[in-house]
Amino acid sequence: MKPVAEHRPERVIETAPAKINLALHVTGRRADGYHLLDSLVTFAEDGDELAFEASQKDEFCLLGRFGGELSGDDNMVLKARDLLRAALADAGQPHGPVSITLDKSLPIASGIGGGSADAAATFRGLLRLWKAELPQATLQQIALQLGADVPMCLASMPLRARGVGEIIETAAMPSVPLVLVNPLKPVSTPEIFRNLTRRNNPPIGEVPGATDVPDWLRSLAPLRNDLQPVAEVLVPEIAEACDLLGQSLAGFARMSGSGATCFGLYETEAGAMKAALALSAYRPNWYVLLTRTVPGEA
Repeated sequence: MKPVAEHRPERVIETAPAKINLALHVTGRRADGYHLLDSLVTFAEDGDELAFEASQKDEFCLLGRFGGELSGDDNMVLKARDLLRAALADAGQPHGPVSITLDKSLPIASGIGGGSADAAATFRGLLRLWKAELPQATLQQIALQLGADVPMCLASMPLRARGVGEIIETAAMPSVPLVLVNPLKPVSTPEIFRNLTRRNNPPIGEVPGATDVPDWLRSLAPLRNDLQPVAEVLVPEIAEACDLLGQSLAGFARMSGSGATCFGLYETEAGAMKAALALSAYRPNWYVLLTRTVPGEA
């Protein structure tokens, strides 16, 4: 008797990489209250992981170090699933029931993409699972409905973002060792923006080119995160984290987004590993991740 082949549903895996704001200049404010930004962004090789499988009914499971801090009912992943499904229904494309598992390894509300990266990975993963397609402009439009960071997380490559985050162009950057540090203290993005004393700052100007790593790191020095001074007042550990990264000989260290995650870029893997080990030992209750940035071409 021939063995009966076991039918297993296709399983699609997507990584939701951490988004790193190398620079975040606040350049103005629209009449509707949204702030205008000029941001230089890269992404880490590591992040949350999502798994997608066809199912008899919609299911959603949260796992991972920070999974318990999220709601299973009002999650960016589910919002992305529902928006994408509606767009595919309008286009006559497949969009059946799906089981989604989110392994949440990035800290919550920490300035490194988080929910936005998860939503973008949901778009990518479900399009693969359902073998569906949408025009890029349509996908960007529905991504923007979930937040200004989602379109750039959809790209997940080095880029420059302007406007409220919807004007995106790719940027040339090398891949470099990266250490992320978060003191696991909550920081309110709305409160940071409310406390800004200046909202019409100079833009980034010319984006540094991808030359050799030491020169590229030095070229980042004039760039700013205009949210960092306010965030450091609200959460002093942010200043401490950046100081510790500087002491660990990072070639460039800043806060990402509205915090509280800070990052250090290093010339060598050995330097980054030494820094990550030292920071983990010195602040064992903080979040520390050793990874790399992804390379990019303009």
